[in-house]
Amino acid sequence: MPQEGHAAVHGGKPGRWAPSAAGEASRIEAVRRYDILDTPPDGAFDRVAAMAARLFAVPVASVTIVDEDRIWFKAAHGLEGVSEISREPGLCGSAILSDETLVIPDTLTDPVACSNGLVTGPMGVRFYAAAPIITHDGHRLGTVNILDTRPRLITEDDTATLADLAAIVLDEMEMRLSALNALRVEQERRREQEEARERAERDTAAIQAFASTLQRTLLPPALPVVPGLELACHYATASPRDVGGDFYDVFPLGGGKWAFFLGDVCGKGPEAAAVTSLTRYTLRAAALIDPDPDIVLTSLNTALLLEPAVGTRFCTAVFGILEPHEEEGFAVTVATGGHPPVYHLRGHGVVEAVRPKGGMLIGALAEAHFASHTFRLAPGEGLLLYTDGLTEARTADGQMIGEEGLTGFLAARTAPVGATAVIEDTVALIDATPYGAGDDVALLALSVPFADASVDGVTANAHTIAPAGEMPESRP
Repeated sequence: MPQEGHAAVHGGKPGRWAPSAAGEASRIEAVRRYDILDTPPDGAFDRVAAMAARLFAVPVASVTIVDEDRIWFKAAHGLEGVSEISREPGLCGSAILSDETLVIPDTLTDPVACSNGLVTGPMGVRFYAAAPIITHDGHRLGTVNILDTRPRLITEDDTATLADLAAIVLDEMEMRLSALNALRVEQERRREQEEARERAERDTAAIQAFASTLQRTLLPPALPVVPGLELACHYATASPRDVGGDFYDVFPLGGGKWAFFLGDVCGKGPEAAAVTSLTRYTLRAAALIDPDPDIVLTSLNTALLLEPAVGTRFCTAVFGILEPHEEEGFAVTVATGGHPPVYHLRGHGVVEAVRPKGGMLIGALAEAHFASHTFRLAPGEGLLLYTDGLTEARTADGQMIGEEGLTGFLAARTAPVGATAVIEDTVALIDATPYGAGDDVALLALSVPFADASVDGVTANAHTIAPAGEMPESRP
């Protein structure tokens, strides 16, 4: 049935009326939906026009879309150089007023078609037949037309064939629309993916910047200058997005004494960072009250247990005191709390692991006790403190470096014992492993230069944080 507001068209007879405004608006909306107006030539539509001309033995056949104020040719056979005509009454404009095929055997006898430009103009169209292209929801988009310059009649089978060609055109338009919609969906998906990727990159950059900034607040901005001592350090996080729990510091106690520490809070992220901050400042404050390493670690243990925000987190640490020795170098007292040993590098391949017995994890038990050991750090000797990310790095055979491997590596060094050289060699050891360290790594080295090797008795290294997989510069 025709749409509401339209009258059926009977071939060549009066009775064709204009569509209602609402009906025409809906039809134009349907035309826009297919997004076909003013598109380039398409082989499928061209073949329909050529087939219609051949089947009906007419000089002109076309596939048209009826726009608001024009009739646009999607395909035209036998009609060169014409892409659109005005929407005059009588032909295509009349054909979209009904669901039926419009047949005008002789345009000169049709009261509407006789005044159409195609009839009165150079083409002199005398015969016209058109089947409307009807959507599944009843909108007539345009027509499949056949035209001749002489009057003629066609059979009912012919009109059915023309209607079939119009249905083929609709099928092609539906497939084209489906492909366009799929393309739009894909483009939208890619756009959303690109926006999501850009957001993720921005978020990652922000997280990394935040983590880096937070990490720097947990470490000294630079190692101090200690008379008669060379200092060097290295810090690398396993992931640039996570704040690590490793920490270290060197600071004065007054009276020529210096304190140093290095440790590792379990876990990563903001919670670990909070514990790291508490640990670092507690060690500093406790050392200024009583610098005895055992008492300092005991104070830290109490502070961690009393702080509700710490929860079940604990840490390991080495805390030491440096005091000028009566001969040369320094007297060193270190206490450990569940931490890997400190390596005393004596030179000429002599390496001693300083591991006071009895040092327990810090922040785990109220009754935890700690142990200390005192020894001399003479000229030409040094100390290496590290977190377990170093010894847990895996070699090419999949084995961890371990304390045994680290001991062998340090004993095999032929270079003089200098803090900077020790750090550089140890970082090179990590970099030589297939995947580097799988965990955060903090290194702190102290060494006593020979008197004639120092500059004003002082050599110090600037502190640098290295992102995961990068080695910081060492600047003596």
